[in-house]
Amino acid sequence: MDSKDIELLTLIQHDDSISIDEIAQQVGLSKTPCWRRIQKLEQQGYIKKRVALLDSDKLNLNVSVFVQVKTNHHEKDWLESFSDVVSQFPEVIEFYRMAGEYDYLLRVLVSDIQSYDRFYKRLIEKTSLTDVTSNFAMEQIKYTTELPLSTVLSKP
Repeated sequence: MDSKDIELLTLIQHDDSISIDEIAQQVGLSKTPCWRRIQKLEQQGYIKKRVALLDSDKLNLNVSVFVQVKTNHHEKDWLESFSDVVSQFPEVIEFYRMAGEYDYLLRVLVSDIQSYDRFYKRLIEKTSLTDVTSNFAMEQIKYTTELPLSTVLSKP
């Protein structure tokens, strides 16, 4: 990966609808080599997927809940089962295994508190948890899907 690849990825992750001609012009390549580089980045897995980002507020999905989960189960089979259960909930838009006081962190997106309560009841019905703590976001101050690529090539 070189600086041209970083430039390409930066442009694409900012706006994937930009044309190959525009990208090539901005990074100082001709169209065909630019397209080939992008294809190579896709094949190598640097570009996972191309998507449209939707406005959750306009879709009435404006309650973001960070759910911290503790469990007494730390076996591989339980983790696989728990992951399968959580993955079935479309409301869960992020899911992490954590180090620290809590074992798992989920970000849940719903339209209102009642919707969250229904989600919560379905979750605890399908799995065994020791403790669940829900934190409701009051305001989203920063949100981005853009990775900090300026730091990639500046490593010592």
